[in-house]
Amino acid sequence: MYDEEQQPGAVEHGPLAGFTVGVTAARRADELGALLQRRGGAVLHAPALRIVPLADDGELLAATKEIIDQVPDVVVATTAIGFRGWIEAAEGWGLGEQLLGGLRGAELLARGPKVKGAIRAAGLTEEWSPSSESLAEVLDRLLEEGVDGRRIAVQLHGEPLPGFVESLRAGGAEVVPVPVYRWMPPEDITPLDRLLDATVSRSLDALTFTSAPAAASLLSRAEDRGLLTDLLSALTHDVLPACVGPVTAVPLQAHGVDTIQPERFRLGPLVQLLCQELPARARALPIAGHRVEIRGHAVLVDGALKPVPPAGMSLLRALSRRPGWVVPRADLLRALPGAGRDEHAVETAMARLRTALGAPKLIQTVVKRGYRLALDPATDAKYADA
Repeated sequence: MYDEEQQPGAVEHGPLAGFTVGVTAARRADELGALLQRRGGAVLHAPALRIVPLADDGELLAATKEIIDQVPDVVVATTAIGFRGWIEAAEGWGLGEQLLGGLRGAELLARGPKVKGAIRAAGLTEEWSPSSESLAEVLDRLLEEGVDGRRIAVQLHGEPLPGFVESLRAGGAEVVPVPVYRWMPPEDITPLDRLLDATVSRSLDALTFTSAPAAASLLSRAEDRGLLTDLLSALTHDVLPACVGPVTAVPLQAHGVDTIQPERFRLGPLVQLLCQELPARARALPIAGHRVEIRGHAVLVDGALKPVPPAGMSLLRALSRRPGWVVPRADLLRALPGAGRDEHAVETAMARLRTALGAPKLIQTVVKRGYRLALDPATDAKYADA
């Protein structure tokens, strides 16, 4: 029997070692990528959108002047970067002090601690902030207090927050949207296409989303390229979609894709959730006296990480679907990407796979038939009728 703790080849590695995670974020992508890499993961980043400040946009200027001329009853600040951008834009127009004066006369609500920090840095004080950091809780508070006849300014950040704004208007409020930033497609679409291709080809193990517009942008690009069905299939069956929170997940859920989300809507908890979920999804088998765990682009053999070429991973996955059974060369050839019709490609890829694993006896050659995983006899019966 194997015992991972007693194997001399076992070395320390992060919980995401052997997995590849896609990152769609435009903002804080470096931070998210660093968190993933520190835990051993490989990262493929492509911003699904870009954030364009509206400092020269007449829409933001008009909203700012409207708030200065007629101070609202309530101002809802939704993001720190958006609130700071609004104040900076107003200062650029020479309206900074007037805007701050107007905000001091309103009930200022902050969605979370980062927004509170931006408000206080501007010399203002928030009236209230939800412990959940959720706009839903802000909305509940406003509706409970009653919004009929009240004038409420809502600082937007890239997306129009239709459910939030519409609920306030349905309650009788006059809503003044303050659009500080706008989401736009990336200037260079090539990285996003590479990320999309990697998802569809199952080269990724997980795909992360930190905003609803990023998810919507990826879906839109897939539709433009005729890959939407393939993308949805990959996210439903093979590539784990991970969202920072329920609002971010809405575009995916609208297409029937279930996602995982951390309890706290932050990057750290999102990464910790991936550290739990991805290893739990990996296939672990007792083979030839070793514990073999098959991950995205690598294999753990008795706890030691063994990087494996893509062709070798394709063969290993094909063998692991029926552990202990003989898989014909023809079937393995079909599993190799772009291998053509020459079964010699199987032998070449198999030799490299055995070398990468460092334990040649894990895979047995069955003369004139094919190959099989040398499943331990004690567990052979478990898979006999698989």
